[in-house]
Amino acid sequence: MPWIPLFIFVFLFGLSMDYHVFILSRIRELRARGASPGSSSGLLSTRDAVVNGIASSAGVVTSAAVIMVAVFSIFATLHLIQLQMLGVGLAGAVLIDATVVRGILLPACLALLGERTWYLPRWLAWLPGGGAAAGAPAPAGPAQVQPAPVEEEAWPAR
Repeated sequence: MPWIPLFIFVFLFGLSMDYHVFILSRIRELRARGASPGSSSGLLSTRDAVVNGIASSAGVVTSAAVIMVAVFSIFATLHLIQLQMLGVGLAGAVLIDATVVRGILLPACLALLGERTWYLPRWLAWLPGGGAAAGAPAPAGPAQVQPAPVEEEAWPAR
């Protein structure tokens, strides 16, 4: 049964990254799109975006977590001890991830970081949207690069 902790970790990592991407993309979208009444920059402050993003995505994340906890809790009623341990482990881990990590730690870290949340190091500027400031419009399109002429090679005779 040494595979159970590894399986729980891998499954929980994938599930938590899904929740994380969903919540953070919503927060970044709100920050870039909406303007708060007191700001002249056209961007929501990070704190307002976090509050609105968590509020708008909390129902979906909580609903998904409740469903996953219910499904994994059913595993605890099965006869195989491996499935019981897997079910209890996954149910507890999903419950902790959805409540403590996504409901408390993530918003607290984003609020503490403030605008530094959106900082991108210069060496990552090659990523899409990496050269633009957070919330600023991305460049119109890729630079038009003319392809180098291709020299035709003669195929050797057989």
